[in-house]
Amino acid sequence: MKLTIFAATGGIGRLLLTQALAAGHDVSVVVRRPEAVTPSPGRVIAADLASVGPDELVPALAGADAVLSGLGGPSRADTDIATRGTQTIIAAMRAAGVARIIVVSAAPIATVPSPARPNPLRHDPGDGPLTRRVLAPAIKAALRGHYADLARMEDALRASGLDWTIVRPPRLTNGKLTASYRTAHGRNLRGGTSVSRADVAHYMLRAAENGTGVGETVGIAG
Repeated sequence: MKLTIFAATGGIGRLLLTQALAAGHDVSVVVRRPEAVTPSPGRVIAADLASVGPDELVPALAGADAVLSGLGGPSRADTDIATRGTQTIIAAMRAAGVARIIVVSAAPIATVPSPARPNPLRHDPGDGPLTRRVLAPAIKAALRGHYADLARMEDALRASGLDWTIVRPPRLTNGKLTASYRTAHGRNLRGGTSVSRADVAHYMLRAAENGTGVGETVGIAG
């Protein structure tokens, strides 16, 4: 397959790149710092998604079968990069005639208000009592701006008309690839408090290869 990866120097993006190349895919990456890309794919495009326009991304998307994005704010102060960057990617995909996109969000987002969903679910249907009463409220309070950004990003994808899949992991770890993670469509995983970045990348790549999860949010956990 021909894949375009955004944020390929981030925690999940690096693993997407490594796994995609190991699987023999033709990979292009779009990153802010090309010198940080490793291993090196066939094509590296330098672009800052905080300021780049859609037209500048079209060459990176030409002929792509799928787009994989690990885009997200690198700090709590970055509270709009996921939304703005994804909106730019969506516009570029439309211009390039590319339909398939798989992105990373976060497990609590089903319960985070957004312009398109001002009254979200009070609790994710997959969360247990401890998560509902203690963990989720604490995490959402600490990462309020970051999660609001991801919720708006999800709004943009739902309205895009593209073949999107939104992957919602809980706490991310640097653990090894196990390929034995659990997934659930439209909800989180009961007792799923963490998952490795390597396993998230593995699922995203499989979703691109198999066409699974189109138009769905997918919970994932170890």
